[in-house]
Amino acid sequence: MAHKGMIVAFGMVVAASPALATQVEPDRAIGAPQAGPNALYCMRIEAVTGTRLEEVKCWTRIEWAEQGVDVDVDWAREGVRIIEG
Repeated sequence: MAHKGMIVAFGMVVAASPALATQVEPDRAIGAPQAGPNALYCMRIEAVTGTRLEEVKCWTRIEWAEQGVDVDVDWAREGVRIIEG
């Protein structure tokens, strides 16, 4: 009887294993949603040295490109909202 208990306990440990619980997260989006030419894409930017608060900046695609940011690449990770202009 103790042998069956050990098998059940071992089965429960394996079933609750973190490796089995991990799920592959599907891509949130392929690039940023398309909007008009004057639309503002709001994204989180890194916190300024000396603070832990992240800022949200809203710029057009062109303005993000001038800062060296590819909106289509960074949107899935940093995107917040789009403001149609």
